Amino acid sequence: MTVKDAPQARLAVHKLNVSTSELMDSVTTDNQGRFRYKLDVKKGDPEFIYVFKGDTRLASLLLEAGEKAVVEADTLGNYTVTGSKGSEELCAVEKDYAEFISAMQNAPDTPSFSKTYINYYRSRLTYVLSHSSSLSVIPVLYQTLAPGIPVFSQATDAITFRAVCDSLKQSYPDSRYVKALDKEAQRRENALSLQVSLSKAQEAGFPELALPDVNSEKVSLTGVDAKAILVHFWTADDAAQKLFNQEVLMPLYSDYHPKGLEIYSVCISNDKALWASVVRNQKLPWINVCDGLGASSPALGYYNVKTLPSTVLIANGEVSSTKITGSKALRKELSKLLK
Repeated sequence: MTVKDAPQARLAVHKLNVSTSELMDSVTTDNQGRFRYKLDVKKGDPEFIYVFKGDTRLASLLLEAGEKAVVEADTLGNYTVTGSKGSEELCAVEKDYAEFISAMQNAPDTPSFSKTYINYYRSRLTYVLSHSSSLSVIPVLYQTLAPGIPVFSQATDAITFRAVCDSLKQSYPDSRYVKALDKEAQRRENALSLQVSLSKAQEAGFPELALPDVNSEKVSLTGVDAKAILVHFWTADDAAQKLFNQEVLMPLYSDYHPKGLEIYSVCISNDKALWASVVRNQKLPWINVCDGLGASSPALGYYNVKTLPSTVLIANGEVSSTKITGSKALRKELSKLLK
């Protein structure tokens, strides 16, 4: 690396450790402002590396194993790089971002400000989707207009995060950056799901659930055509709850399904294979769904479920306000509703 007008300069080499920057080493340039640095990078696990002079970031690199990056920089943070495809992409990304921030700061009025943001957002959306196999998209997804205000701020951006993350997993399954992105994609998906559920709840009178069944087909709770719906939360990991299916729910379903009852059974488990096996082995005839998120399932929050098993009765398009304790009380209530 050569830093113009920086002979005998003290520089710092940092590595990105997901959300924090870790100081790796300090180096000193020679009389021409040059230095060499060797970094061990595992094959298939690229590293984000940053070079600083004081508080000024001189260059950002995305290095693969075996690459030899050649960097030309100045002390103002302008730089070029060759010999590393990911670093070249990252350099272009940072240049575009710097120009965008400058344009936003110099926007003369609100319409210009909004137009600049929309154009940049669209260009970044195009970039991440067209470069979804490059780790250079990760910094793009986390760019901000100002501290705490992300460029990708729309709820539906969760779809983009998930698509890009799943693409990167194919190329970099062990990357800590991709694993962190996976968590962010899940957080955004949960937020989007909550927004959709709350929106539909205003129309339906109860929070929407749309979870996959044993065939991976999503089943919508609002799409269930029944006079009464029993939303049952349980776990396939517990023997007593599996017995509950056979001894309580099965007779209940047999007696009241012909009269208009449907059971929407939500399994709270991380092991979808176990759940599917239980459903098939017990030959459970009602709607069985599971998102595989276990205790992190948004479904628990939508219905304020604190313990398992737990059951919610939906009647006449709304969550029943009648307090029901035990199977006898439930049967009594169903007898009133399903005459």
